Amino acid sequence: LLTLPLLAPLGPGWATLDATYRAGALVFGGGHVVLPLLEGSFAALPAATFTAGYGAANAMPGPLFTFATFLGAAAHGPAGALLATLGIFLPGALLMVGALPHWEALAARPAARAALAGLNAGVVGLLLAALYDPVFTSAVRGPRDLALAVLAYAALTVLRWPAWAVVLACAGVGWAAL
Repeated sequence: LLTLPLLAPLGPGWATLDATYRAGALVFGGGHVVLPLLEGSFAALPAATFTAGYGAANAMPGPLFTFATFLGAAAHGPAGALLATLGIFLPGALLMVGALPHWEALAARPAARAALAGLNAGVVGLLLAALYDPVFTSAVRGPRDLALAVLAYAALTVLRWPAWAVVLACAGVGWAAL
């Protein structure tokens, strides 16, 4: 966290590694928290590219961190994808290797459990903020978009459609509306 910002001005590869490493290091409890961090770091990409990549990442199984791979590729090709993937996953891997031997002792402390509960509550707030901006503000531009978002939510929660099916259905509606 201290070295990569100093190396970022040396080139786009270092800047990509710095941005994604920082996002991966500051995430706790949910991958959607990386949205505002990645949006600021990849501001040079068109908003439509960012939103399309976010939608595609949500249609895929696995962690939302794969979105960083998309952004790295969109910004700097295959090398950017590789560096973004390394950067986003490396902090968690290092934390796991460093904390795992001490986890049982830490989990036994009531103060540590209370701190984690507080962090989890904060993550919920960050997730709601990330859902609103950039996702809601860039995707919902009028009543028709809002109706589609509500129908998509109902398909996920009430009808229990798989996420990939909802994404494809929404893409089809959007394509038909053109």
